[in-house]
Amino acid sequence: MGLLAWTSVVIAVIALLAWYLSYTAARLDRLHTKVEGSVSSLDAQLVRRAEVVREVAGSGALDPASAALLADAASASLEAADVATLGGGVRADGIGADRAQTESTLTQVLCTTLSTDVVAELRDENDGWPEIVEHLRSAGQRVQIARRFHNEAVRDVRRLRQRPQVRFLGLAGHTPLPITVEFDDRLPDGL
Repeated sequence: MGLLAWTSVVIAVIALLAWYLSYTAARLDRLHTKVEGSVSSLDAQLVRRAEVVREVAGSGALDPASAALLADAASASLEAADVATLGGGVRADGIGADRAQTESTLTQVLCTTLSTDVVAELRDENDGWPEIVEHLRSAGQRVQIARRFHNEAVRDVRRLRQRPQVRFLGLAGHTPLPITVEFDDRLPDGL
């Protein structure tokens, strides 16, 4: 093999390596963008759920103590969303530990106040209650889906960033490593 052939092979290998690294960096960037979008979607679904819970609390169908508990928990969730919005930007920890705790508290209050017996009783007594229950169920399911979607996007980023070529060549730059969002997002048994 002549010098020209060896030079051509070396140039081809370098070009292929450059293309692979460029492709990997672009893929990593797309995955980070996906995580940013999933955080925004999760935030929107949490706000929607809190607004529906506030609607349930104000419906007049629940006893005053339960309504007050739900209204307080929903207000705390909306305030946490406002604080996150004022902070701006996408956080490496998703929605933040404080907000995750607030959302878990909202879920626990929902599960406590809307037990199976309470929901069954309210369905029998109130004409508009099935529609409110459906809104609440839908909002809760959307939160679960948004959280799962976000956590899957985070896992994809972490998997790619663990590859030796990504770590060694610093393809992630200074972008913080995202973490999954964990909080209690179960639906009350009565729904």
